[in-house]
Amino acid sequence: PRSIHTHARAMYASLGQPSLSSSSKKDWKLTASLALNAGLFAGLCFLGFQGGDLSTGIARTRAVAPPMVAPRTAGCRNVRVGAESRRGAMAGIGTFAAAGLFGQLNKASAEYGDPANVFGKVTNSKGFIPTKRDEYSFLLPSKWLYSTERDFDNIVERYQDNFDAVNFAAIIKKKVDGKTSVDQLGSPEEFLKSCDFLFGKQAWTGETKSEGGFKPGSVSALSLLDIDERTDKKGTKYYNYELLSRTADGDEGGRHKLVSAAVKNGQLYIVFIQVGDKRWFKGTDKEALGLRDSFTLA
Repeated sequence: PRSIHTHARAMYASLGQPSLSSSSKKDWKLTASLALNAGLFAGLCFLGFQGGDLSTGIARTRAVAPPMVAPRTAGCRNVRVGAESRRGAMAGIGTFAAAGLFGQLNKASAEYGDPANVFGKVTNSKGFIPTKRDEYSFLLPSKWLYSTERDFDNIVERYQDNFDAVNFAAIIKKKVDGKTSVDQLGSPEEFLKSCDFLFGKQAWTGETKSEGGFKPGSVSALSLLDIDERTDKKGTKYYNYELLSRTADGDEGGRHKLVSAAVKNGQLYIVFIQVGDKRWFKGTDKEALGLRDSFTLA
């Protein structure tokens, strides 16, 4: 035990002085504690192994040598008892050291593993990241990342799916002087016509037959699937839309497009979300609808 403590102190000394930062102090203390517990546990295991060999050798000697009668003195009578007590104490200390070692490892797992997800645990079971700005808030799908691309004018934020860039969301902010509610910009149908820039226009001109559900002379189509209104707890009204656009090349089976629009303090806020049709039916619809329906003005 004396050599073990000496070895532990040497290990402490070799680690050096911790830095002034809090993170370095935590790392130094954790490393020193792990080293001390590991050295103590290894030393006790070594001593226990030697004690086991010694007891085996004594048993073999007793089996071969003739029995010897020793004087019944207190010292001789307590030799075996003292050895067993010492072994019990060593076993108890070894158990304590092992518990301390694994406790330190569990502490390291909790302190460093969970935030970085190093150990593979699910840290966001709902799949969304609450995102709050001064003027609005929304739930961002956890797999969508910030993007610097700007598809339209007046985009203040844009995010795209880190797996497939065809899926993205953009938040648009435009001035509408003197307006305090989206219904002042017209009915849901009239307002949608004013936002046709979100869906693009066919640039090709020519003659085609009516094939694939397209009109003659057309290679693209836009269909309105759903339209509704909602009002939040503060009384702000929103226009919500779901559309599907298709092109003659059949890429991704089309594009689902979600829109939510509201007005407050003379500003028009539009959330525009696009998802490929194939991805839509593989679970991305929940991410897109969750983002749109959670968008709320402050």
